Amino acid sequence: MKINLANIKKAKKLLNKSECVAIPTETVYGLAGNAYSDKACKKIFKLKNRPKNNPLIVHYYNYRNLIKDCSFNNNFIELYKKFCPGPITFVLNLKKNSKISKFVTNKKNTLAVRFPKHPVARNLLKRINFPLAAPSANLSTKISAVCSADVKEDFGKKIKYVLEGGKSSIGIESTIIDLRGKPKILRLGGLENSNIQKLLKEKIKIYNNPSKISAPGQFKIHYSPGIPIRLNVEKKINDNEAYLLIKKKRINKPNYYFLSKKGNLKEAARNLYSTLRKIKKEGYKSIAVCKISNNGLGKTINDRLSRASKL
Repeated sequence: MKINLANIKKAKKLLNKSECVAIPTETVYGLAGNAYSDKACKKIFKLKNRPKNNPLIVHYYNYRNLIKDCSFNNNFIELYKKFCPGPITFVLNLKKNSKISKFVTNKKNTLAVRFPKHPVARNLLKRINFPLAAPSANLSTKISAVCSADVKEDFGKKIKYVLEGGKSSIGIESTIIDLRGKPKILRLGGLENSNIQKLLKEKIKIYNNPSKISAPGQFKIHYSPGIPIRLNVEKKINDNEAYLLIKKKRINKPNYYFLSKKGNLKEAARNLYSTLRKIKKEGYKSIAVCKISNNGLGKTINDRLSRASKL
């Protein structure tokens, strides 16, 4: 896509003043601030109404910028070479002399880091001399934003600036992998676990419902459109209830919403959040969801809908 340098310079100017701006990434839009600035990071938590024990993901241009903040191992190097920039976040050990704000990590000695692929985000990161703390640009527990209109809908004029980047191409958050010891998945996301396992040549366990929160996206209630959701519904759709389907059906009713024409899981994931927002806007009081295959990105979609259903 064509890069608007005037817009990037405007975002950079605000970020240099410890203000927050919304930025596009390939996963979802992020609410970004200088990760070295306590002032900026405190603003992120306040704007999102985010619990202080929910750490932030920090975005870097490349691994060279990360060396001063984190230590990393061979697993990180292998995964970085194969999947970065892209929809994967690494939990690493934070160096003692790192300037990362204590508000980012909730005073812990670990950091979640990512290298976004979106050309606008990369252009911005290349032009600033600090990494960006950038959780999803939405209100805490609510649906993530996948376009600039979603951000404006949630925050109005509370955010100084929204950097335009079109609709997010992946549409769900990054996969989070903890690399501090034996690798483990802390959040299902836009990169399928099978791809990670194939590269590392080992089975990787999923710890996405822990007793202690060590990464974003692990709270039981998350990604909610603000109305009840019923899962695995094949029959008996209630009156004034939307029916969410992975694949388009021959029966075409006004309350039927499909995520993909042919059941493509990548397309379904990309359309998930925008469809949930649309259903809420169109006045439905609840959502019934068809049974979704628990394979590949279907597992991630099920994870998001399960958390969204716990009102």
